[in-house]
Amino acid sequence: MSGKEALLTQLLRPTVEDMGFSLWGIELISPGRRPTVRLYIEADAGVTVDDCARVSHQVSGVLDVEDPINGEYTLEVSSPGVDRLLFHADHYAPYVGELLDVRLRLPIEGRRRFKGTLGSADGESIVIVVDDEPFSLPLRSIDRARAFPRLDINQGKN
Repeated sequence: MSGKEALLTQLLRPTVEDMGFSLWGIELISPGRRPTVRLYIEADAGVTVDDCARVSHQVSGVLDVEDPINGEYTLEVSSPGVDRLLFHADHYAPYVGELLDVRLRLPIEGRRRFKGTLGSADGESIVIVVDDEPFSLPLRSIDRARAFPRLDINQGKN
């Protein structure tokens, strides 16, 4: 997480939580001249489009007052979805055994991208198994990680 994303998380988490949601993560994307601030929110009952609009309205007010981003920006609020980005150390453990796509800041063993099964997560590093070969990746080296949980195709059937 970049310093700016950490600042935004610290600034916006109380507002999101006061509205009954948890802040899953924040992405700061800077394509071209106008950055995008993307918030991912969660709730036990799920997240609706109306929930995203309400959170966007409240968060926009906080950002207008605090002004942590120079110039114009786009604000997006979304649920993390099924194939979700993993932002924090505690996000990994529930996905042990699931498929992950991990991109590193700098190469490890000549690779920057690893797509495989998450073997373990201990808060400092993860082990991802690619083609039966385990790779230990320090969390501080991960630029972006996305989990792709297996969906039970029989779920909901009698």
